[in-house]
Amino acid sequence: METLSPAMEAEPAPAPGTAGASARREFERRQARREERIRTKHPRLGGLILALSDDPQSTTAWNSGALGEERLGHGLDGCASDTVRLLHDRRIPGTRANIDHLAITPAGVLVIDAKRYVGQRPALVVEGGLLRPRIEKLKVGARDQTKLVDGVLKQVELVAGLLGDALPVQGCLCFIEADWPLIGGAFTVRGVDVLWPKKLYPRLAAAGPFDASVAEAHALLAAALPPA
Repeated sequence: METLSPAMEAEPAPAPGTAGASARREFERRQARREERIRTKHPRLGGLILALSDDPQSTTAWNSGALGEERLGHGLDGCASDTVRLLHDRRIPGTRANIDHLAITPAGVLVIDAKRYVGQRPALVVEGGLLRPRIEKLKVGARDQTKLVDGVLKQVELVAGLLGDALPVQGCLCFIEADWPLIGGAFTVRGVDVLWPKKLYPRLAAAGPFDASVAEAHALLAAALPPA
């Protein structure tokens, strides 16, 4: 990626987008469909049924995810500057998937996946070694959630392909409201950093050699990955 010309630098920066927007829309869509279904089936008692029952977990999970993305997005926005630019909730073309957050900084690009697992502790589990291949897994609470690492690695590969060799790309899983220990806690699984917001924010302020490439990389990624 070439250094920006003064004329390019004068162009307005693309809007960062709205954190959690697509997850919030999906939650509201599912909630509205459930209400319509119940009111249609029970014209007289629909309101009472809705008042006395909760949304199914498949619906509330979207609300929880949206809250996590919104809260992390707000914190990330507080780190923004001319040399730290952000993109939120970006659609991956040709799929229904999205990238929660992208932070373009002088040290490189952070691909950030927000996860809200209230009160649960993320942990690194290592199997094998010595006589067997080393296998790293992500455990959250009592469940194997290595699939979350796989998802971030796919996003990192996509973003790195768009940027070429211009900037290094690092994947991050950022857990909101998780049960982190008082000392330590952050770790890396298969090259993906696993941490929480207060550990993530200083990463955006890190110095690096790519100040001149931030604006162009931001514009390129904004064009290639539209708002979800």
